[in-house]
Amino acid sequence: MLDLILTNKEGLVGDVKLKGSLGCSDHEMVEFRILRAARRVRSKLTTLDFRRADFGLFGDLLGRIPWDKALEGRGAQDSWLIVKGHLLQAQE
Repeated sequence: MLDLILTNKEGLVGDVKLKGSLGCSDHEMVEFRILRAARRVRSKLTTLDFRRADFGLFGDLLGRIPWDKALEGRGAQDSWLIVKGHLLQAQE
């Protein structure tokens, strides 16, 4: 006997039970519950609309930064944090 229930998320189906024969066939009815969360979790990620972006201004703002001085003597992690900070500031 093969019972197969396919889902796209683990924990989505529960209480799976065989409920007896379906008439004169050798198939049996499978009963299950679809479990769902009481409320949806909302993502706090922000999606940027690049169609409205002014890339000229963005490049100009980043071009004004003296990168040699800003990154001088810094390691990779510190340099990335500095670059990231300037990128976030320019996008505002």
